[in-house]
Amino acid sequence: MKTTMLTTFAIALFFVASSFSTKDVTGNYEADTSQSTVAWLGKKVTGQHNGQIDLKEANLEIKKGKLTGGSFVIDMSSITCEDLKDEEYNQKLVGHLKSDDFFGVEKYPTSKFVIKSVKHKGGNDYEVTGDITIKETTETINFPATVTVDGDNVKASAKVTIDRSKFDVRYGSKSFFDDLGDKMIYDDFELDIDIVAKN
Repeated sequence: MKTTMLTTFAIALFFVASSFSTKDVTGNYEADTSQSTVAWLGKKVTGQHNGQIDLKEANLEIKKGKLTGGSFVIDMSSITCEDLKDEEYNQKLVGHLKSDDFFGVEKYPTSKFVIKSVKHKGGNDYEVTGDITIKETTETINFPATVTVDGDNVKASAKVTIDRSKFDVRYGSKSFFDDLGDKMIYDDFELDIDIVAKN
């Protein structure tokens, strides 16, 4: 009987301690860029392309176990394409994305996002609003995110849709050109972001 009571007490104490430690977590968590990923997806009338781009740096601000702020910087020069297996076509696309037709990487080597406000939706779910800067143009965007706090580790994930036409990325865009036909590239592109951060 005593053993059962002690076991029950120990389990209850563990859950209380775990709950307290999560709620008490506060600090600035720096991203582990080797474990964090940013995948991109762009679509056009005749198909789509996808690839990866490196996170240069990021931080997540946690207060009492909840996301309250943060920022991240993307290394635009690291763009890769994963769907084109022919090396020549692959590098041609990557070079075009880095050119002035698209992101002008030589002049604008990084893009940045800064959280302005966070709404906790319950559990690990949040609605994040912030300013994203691409090619020195800043726009406010919002998107849903999932953030898991586990002691010294924080994991955040989000799928973000960005309208490239707002950042003067004009190539193949119906927002700037008429009669593109099947050469049209859709303005919206997607980023699938996973950040692993540690205190």
